[in-house]
Amino acid sequence: MPNIVPAIPHRFKFKEPTLPFAAQDLQVMLSTAPANDQDDHLVQRLREVILHRQLTPLFQPIIDMQRGEIIGYEGLIRGPSDSPLHAPLNLFKVARACGLSVEVEHLCRRITLEKFAELQLPGKLFLNVSPECLVQSGQRHGETLGYIHEVGINPDRVIIELTESHPTYDYDLLREAVRHYRAMGFVIAIDDLGEGFSSLRLWSEIRPEYVKIDMHFVQGINQDPIKLQFVRSIQEIAEKSGTIVIAEGIETDAELLMIRDLGVACGQGYKIARPHANPETRLTGDLFAQLRRNGVSIYPTDTRLSHEVLTAGKLLRHVKEVSPNTPNNRIYEMFKNDPGLQIIPVVANGIPVGLITRANLIDRFARPYLRELHGKKSCTLFMDANPLIADRSTPLHALSQLIVDGDRHHLFNGFIITDNGQYVGMGNAHDLMREITQMQINAARYANPLTMLPGNVPIDEHIDRLLESQAPFCVCYIDLDHFKPYNDVYGYRKGDDMIRLTGKILSAHSDPQRDFVGHIGGDDFIVLFQSEDWEQRCLSIIDAFAEIVPPFYGEEHRRMGGYVSEDRRGRRVFHELATISLGLLKVKPGIYGSHHQIAAAAADAKKQAKKIPGNSLFIERRLAPSVPEVMPDDARTSSSA
Repeated sequence: MPNIVPAIPHRFKFKEPTLPFAAQDLQVMLSTAPANDQDDHLVQRLREVILHRQLTPLFQPIIDMQRGEIIGYEGLIRGPSDSPLHAPLNLFKVARACGLSVEVEHLCRRITLEKFAELQLPGKLFLNVSPECLVQSGQRHGETLGYIHEVGINPDRVIIELTESHPTYDYDLLREAVRHYRAMGFVIAIDDLGEGFSSLRLWSEIRPEYVKIDMHFVQGINQDPIKLQFVRSIQEIAEKSGTIVIAEGIETDAELLMIRDLGVACGQGYKIARPHANPETRLTGDLFAQLRRNGVSIYPTDTRLSHEVLTAGKLLRHVKEVSPNTPNNRIYEMFKNDPGLQIIPVVANGIPVGLITRANLIDRFARPYLRELHGKKSCTLFMDANPLIADRSTPLHALSQLIVDGDRHHLFNGFIITDNGQYVGMGNAHDLMREITQMQINAARYANPLTMLPGNVPIDEHIDRLLESQAPFCVCYIDLDHFKPYNDVYGYRKGDDMIRLTGKILSAHSDPQRDFVGHIGGDDFIVLFQSEDWEQRCLSIIDAFAEIVPPFYGEEHRRMGGYVSEDRRGRRVFHELATISLGLLKVKPGIYGSHHQIAAAAADAKKQAKKIPGNSLFIERRLAPSVPEVMPDDARTSSSA
C-alpha cells in the first residue's frame, strides 16, 4: 500500500476552525506509527466507512442578502466522530492515496442527497464536486442524476459546486463535462473565487451560474479597502455576465451589512448559521431585522494620498510577436512548447494586425483534418483581426472604459499596447483590474493628513449613499470656538495637537459600524450619525472636549478663563478658552436631494451653535432646509422648534 501523502486536497469542504483528529494529528500519527501499521489501520478504517456508510452530512444555509430568505444549502460532509477520518481533509487524503477518492466522493454525494430529501429542506442544494471527478470517463456521469431521481429531487434544484483544489489544465474536457451536466438539468457554481489557481480563467471557460467569493476577501472587508474593491469589482463583472455572486465566510455584523450594501446577491457564513445536521429553514428574527434595517455600512478608508495619473504603459508586458507569414504549424509549436503562453500578437512592419489565442488555435486543430488542411497556411487565418489596441499613454480609466464598451472577449484576450502606432507589447485585464483597484482606493478615499480621518470626497460620497438608501440620519457639524487666537498665541504645533485630539474624541464617541467621522479641514469636523442615541453621543463629545481643553493652556490663563492678545487690527482683546460647537441637522427621506444641500443646511446649524456661549449643541428640528431661528435655552444646548 502506498504511503499517504499530505498534499492531497479535500473535496467536501471543512470550515470549522478546530475538530478532533485534525490534519496535524493525522500527520503525527503517520510520522510515528510503523509504515505498514499506519497504512493498514487507515485503509481498513476507510473501508469500514465506505461499507457501513459512516458519513454524516451537514447543511449550511445560503441566503438572499436583499430579501432575507434562505435560497438553499451547501452540503458538507463529516466522517466518524471518533476517527482520524472525521475531517473531510483527512478523509480524502486517505481515499486518494488508496485510489478510492471517486468512490468516496460519490458516496458523499449520495448520502448528502438522501439526507437533503429526507429533511425536506427548501431551496437548492449546493453539492461539492471536484473538477477531476467531474471529468472522469462518462461511465459514471449518470450516477448523480440516478441518486437524484431515487430520492425524488428535481435536477434543477441541485447546484454542482466545483471546488478547485489543484490546477485544471484540460479546459476542453472540463467544458464538455459541464455541458453534459447542464444537459441533465444541473446548474454550475465555482467555489472560492480568488483562492484557486486559475479561478478567473475557470469562470470565463465554463460561465457558471453562481460564483462564490473566497472568505479571505469577505472577512474583515469593513476594515480593508483592497478587499472592498475586490468584491466590488467581482460584483460588477458578475452583473455584466449574468452570474449570481455568493459571499462566503460572513462572520460579523459589519461584514454582513457591507456585503448587503455592495449589492452582492447571496451570503453564507457563521453570522448567518453554522453547518448543522438539521438546519433551520428560516432566518432568526434578529438576523432578518439586521438585513432589513435602513442605513448604510461604513466603508473602510485608505489614508494614502495619490494624484499620479497612470497609463497603459504601466501594464506593458513584452510578448514576442510573429509576422503574418508565419504558418499555423509554427504557432501551434510555440503554444505547445510554452504552456504559459496564451496570446501571440501578429505584427506587420511594426504595425499590429491581430491576435492569436491558444484556446482558439488548439481548439481548431483538435478537429479532424484541420491541421492537415491549414497547418501550412498563414496564421492570419485564425487570428482575431479586430484586437483592442491602446497607446501606451492612454489613461487607465479610459482603457477600462474601452474594455467595458467593447466585445466581451477583450476581457480575457488582453490588449495590444503601441507607441505612436508601433507595437511595443501586451497588457491584460488582470493587471488592469489591479491598478484600477488601487487608483480607485487612492482617488476616492482622500484623508486629512493631520487626523487621517476621511476628507471631503469620502464625506460627500457617504452622504449621497445615505440619501440614496432613504434612511433617516443626523448630520453633526463640529467647529472649535476661539481656536484662531489660540494658534496665534500657543503656536501651530499645539493647535495641531488640539485638532488631532478632537478627532479622537469624535471617533471614540461614535459607533464605528454605523457613524461616519470626517475631517472637513482646519478645526471643522463632521459626524454622520445613524446611531439612534445620537443626542447622548453629542453631549458626551462636549463633556470629553471640556475635560481635555484646560491642559492646553498655561496655569495663569486657566485661572483667568482666557487670555489677552492682539487681534488683526492690533487691538488688545480678551479671548476665552477654546470651546466646541455642534450644529445638528436631522435628515429624513425626501427632504434633501444631494450632499450640497446637506452641507449648506448643516453649516447653518453650526452657525447657530456658535452663537451660544460656551460648549454648545444646536439641533435644527425643522424639516425644510431654511435658516433656523435661535431659541435661547441653557448655555449648553439649544434647538429650533
